[in-house]
Amino acid sequence: MSIALEDLELLLEAASLGSFSQAAARRGWSQPQVSQRIGALERLLGVTLFQRHRRGAEPTAACLSYLPAARAALEMLAHGRECLQGMEALPTVRLACLASLAGVLFGPLLQGLADAPLEIHCDTDHSPQIMQRLLTGERDIGFVLERPAVAGLRMEWLCDSPIAAVCAAGHPLADKAQVTLGEVARHPLAPQYWGAECDELLRLLRPLRAEARPIHRVQPAAAARDLALHHGFVSFMPELAVRDELELGMLKRLSLAGIELGGWRLMMAWREGKRREPAKQRVLDAARKLAQSWS
Repeated sequence: MSIALEDLELLLEAASLGSFSQAAARRGWSQPQVSQRIGALERLLGVTLFQRHRRGAEPTAACLSYLPAARAALEMLAHGRECLQGMEALPTVRLACLASLAGVLFGPLLQGLADAPLEIHCDTDHSPQIMQRLLTGERDIGFVLERPAVAGLRMEWLCDSPIAAVCAAGHPLADKAQVTLGEVARHPLAPQYWGAECDELLRLLRPLRAEARPIHRVQPAAAARDLALHHGFVSFMPELAVRDELELGMLKRLSLAGIELGGWRLMMAWREGKRREPAKQRVLDAARKLAQSWS
């Protein structure tokens, strides 16, 4: 049985994108060409790799179990080419995290691993997409909000981060020992949206506004942080996302009377293989050490 390397690359692309049409567009092919090549690969392997539907193509369990081997084959080929060129290839660990935590996570993590003999590729995405990319082997370690257990993935708690109401150090509310929602409602508001608890907060705030003024829901945390730092807004966001600004006194955390804002639970997820992966283990250990410094 002979499988073309180009078909393995196509398989990985289609699984990552969840669409034959998008995979075709990326390659400059037609959608029927991709469908035919995937169909031929399925016949060669004797399994169904994708469930086709009108919204795209979803990888089957058989496909997900095959993807790590396909990716490893392509990576080994690339490694061999580098060796032939006289290059010393370092192991690569591919990370993904929420965009709102990229600044507080990637920078310190890479700094802690600056002298480690490995390369790290960093990317951002939403938690469900990160989990899917871990399953397909497109990413090695993901940092996500707490989610139900997924077969094939290890999940580990890293930290809990409360949602904080914040404003700039020079804001009129900054020096108050405690503030009410009514006081907060008088100022420009731009919370980072974090889910149902944010919806409930907005429901409480709107009737307290003296006039029909907007409340802007923004993403990611960097946008909400900048509105608070430089433009006079009060924002609500995970405290971890503005940890440095709070420690430096650039932002002030407001103590809200009589309301709980909830929080984020940050988890670390990865696919544990049968073979030992020292580079991945080193990054996992570094992430655990970093999380301890957040406590």
